[in-house]
Amino acid sequence: MRYRELSIEGGLLLSPDKITDSRGCFYEAYRPGELADHAGHPFTVAQTNFSVSAHGVLRGIHGTLTPPGQAKVVTCHRGAVLDVIVDLRQGSPTFGRHQSQVLRAESGAAVYLAEGLGHAFLALTDDTCVGYLCSTPFVPGTQIDLDPFDPHLAIDWGPAKDLHVSEKDRRAPGLAEAARSGLLPRYDDCLALYERLRRAADPSAPPAPGARTAAAPS
Repeated sequence: MRYRELSIEGGLLLSPDKITDSRGCFYEAYRPGELADHAGHPFTVAQTNFSVSAHGVLRGIHGTLTPPGQAKVVTCHRGAVLDVIVDLRQGSPTFGRHQSQVLRAESGAAVYLAEGLGHAFLALTDDTCVGYLCSTPFVPGTQIDLDPFDPHLAIDWGPAKDLHVSEKDRRAPGLAEAARSGLLPRYDDCLALYERLRRAADPSAPPAPGARTAAAPS
C-alpha cells in the first residue's frame, strides 16, 4: 500500500499494490497499523456504510461535529467518482480549501479523511457503489451539511444542470454562514482529539510536536 499526503492536513490517498492473474486481481485495502503511522493516530472501524448512485448524483458536503468527530476511509467499489475533501476546521491553515481526486473501482484507491474534514463526491458512472469505513457510529444531530455549490468553496462539479442533488444538500448553508452559526468544528478541538487518540493507543508516547491538549468531553 502506498500512502500520499493530500494538500489538506489529515487527508491521505491510499493506493494498493494489486496482484493480477487470469482470475482477476487481489489487493490489501486496509491495514490499521500502517494507516495509523501515516495519519498520526489510530483509526478504528466502528461502522461501515455503502451508497449506490446513478450517474450525476452529488452527495455532500457532509461532515461531523467534533466531538464526537468521525474519520473515514472512502473507497469506490464500483464505477468511478469525483471525490472531494473540504477542510471544515475553523482555525486550520487550510480552512475552506478543498482537494479533488478521481477514484475508480479498478484502481482500488481510497481516501482517508481525519476528524473535522468534510466529504462529498460526484458519481461519474451509473450504478456507482461507494463504501465508507467510519471511526465512530452515526449520532443523530451531529452531522454537518454544507452547500456543495457555495461560491466561496468554488468546487468544479461540471454543468449543474446534469447533477442530481438532495433537497437537504441544496438547502444547506454555505461555509461562511455555517461558521457564523457555530456549526463547524474548531481546529484546536480536532488537534486535541487526534492527540487523545494517539496517547490512548500508546500512553507512554511523548506528545506529538505541536500537539494540543484539552480535557476529554464529559
